[in-house]
Amino acid sequence: MNAARIRFSTLPIGGILDRYLAAGFLRIFFISLVVITSLYVTVDFFDRIGSLLDSGAPFLTVVRYFFFKAPLLISRVVGFATLFSTLFCLGMLVRTHEITAIRSSGISVQRIALPLLLLSLLICALTFVWNESLVPAFAHHAQTIYKTEIKNRQQQSLIGTHDIWIRGDASFINIDRFNTRSGTLENITIFLLNRDFSLRALVEIPQAQWIENRWKANEATEWNLQTDGKMLRREASVTLPMTETPADLKSLARNAEEFTFFDLQKQIADLKSKGIDTTTYEVDLQVKLAVPLISPLMVMLAIPFALKRQMTGNLSLSFGIAMLIGFGYWVLLGFCISLGHSAALPPIASAWIPNAIFAMIGLYFITAEQ
Repeated sequence: MNAARIRFSTLPIGGILDRYLAAGFLRIFFISLVVITSLYVTVDFFDRIGSLLDSGAPFLTVVRYFFFKAPLLISRVVGFATLFSTLFCLGMLVRTHEITAIRSSGISVQRIALPLLLLSLLICALTFVWNESLVPAFAHHAQTIYKTEIKNRQQQSLIGTHDIWIRGDASFINIDRFNTRSGTLENITIFLLNRDFSLRALVEIPQAQWIENRWKANEATEWNLQTDGKMLRREASVTLPMTETPADLKSLARNAEEFTFFDLQKQIADLKSKGIDTTTYEVDLQVKLAVPLISPLMVMLAIPFALKRQMTGNLSLSFGIAMLIGFGYWVLLGFCISLGHSAALPPIASAWIPNAIFAMIGLYFITAEQ
């Protein structure tokens, strides 16, 4: 009998039992993903319905906007789908006494959970690939539709919040960075042009702030191009020849979701080389690594709850537990990200503390389950 228990408890990966558990998990996972994504789209639609009606955007434009936003919404609900799948898959097995039959053969809870954990790691890897391939391009297209076709804002040559180019009155303006938190422009260069578009002067401004409905700089250096080709330097007080407000720049700037992990790395390196603070971007970079791991975390947390007998016959309780765990993670993550953006926590800590806390809780419950 003991030999039989040892043999069953060390079952090879990919056997009949693993395939049976994986099939049930994946079936519920895809159903959950479709249902939760549909609910998310519905909530997002009603959240924006005021703006959509006020703008008078055509129905086809609205459909295109939500189509291109769908990959981002799917990536946000994968963790919930994994959580529901684990709860309902194992819960149904407990309800039909199949788990009891499996465990009577000497197979531990940890071994039963192994195929689900492996699947969650696969989902984690696919989520990262999904976030790096489809999400940035589709999210950027969705934001372009929303800002230019729905909100009817003029599209500018803005790429994120750095290396901004704006055409002014007989001039071109280059801005190294727009600080969204303080609403200031940093390292500005104004190229002043003649009527034939030849360069007549350069103005360098370290920083400008929005004061009394215009951009003002406390200090500026003007370089005037002389006929002999030399540059004449003088100190000047300048008001930037641009009408874009901080709200306009914020609405036109790209969000972190519109960058790939490697694009964000390049942006951080570029900003650091110019001596610009990159705390916000470093937090967003770490979040791109931490968030896909939500799937294995949710599986570890769901397994002990799914095996509780008092939950097997109560689907509403399972749903409530799933919502509580899922929202608990996102609330904690949002709180830590806010602390990271404000430099109250290091970027790595702000992104990984929620994962560490939920991993410890999940490991404790899953190892304590006998």
